[in-house]
Amino acid sequence: MAIGKRIKFIRTLRNLKQKDLGAMIGFKGKTTDVRIAQYESETRVPKEDILSSLADALQVSPKALSVPDIDTYKGILHTFFALEDMYGFKISTNPDELTISLDMDNPAYDSLNELFSHWQREAIALASGEISKEEYDNWRYNYPESEAKRNKTRLKKKSNK
Repeated sequence: MAIGKRIKFIRTLRNLKQKDLGAMIGFKGKTTDVRIAQYESETRVPKEDILSSLADALQVSPKALSVPDIDTYKGILHTFFALEDMYGFKISTNPDELTISLDMDNPAYDSLNELFSHWQREAIALASGEISKEEYDNWRYNYPESEAKRNKTRLKKKSNK
């Protein structure tokens, strides 16, 4: 989720108006809500000091507002937090491990479930030896074109029967 969407999401979660948030971080006059609207629409990106002030006012870490760095473990965790907010990802445990699942009540469930089913099918094919690691990687790195190509091949095989 981009920074503007994160600001808006958390501001809304805190039941704040743009004008209220702007005033809390020191914007004055007509710029009070305009600047927040610009950040949320991403026509402007807040500088680090403003981002820090926004985070303080919203009572969150600046990491919760900024685009996470997925090259760090904390960044990955904040990515999952954003996915939880936007798409209903859930963390739970089964007897042996932690799992990430989708909230069936989330509006994104059907779309994500279809996409993840494609991924799971290919992962199963790799694990069973039906496809090689190279074929699996090729599928992943060329998705969604690889999925369209796979479906076209499957339809061709069915019509030849």
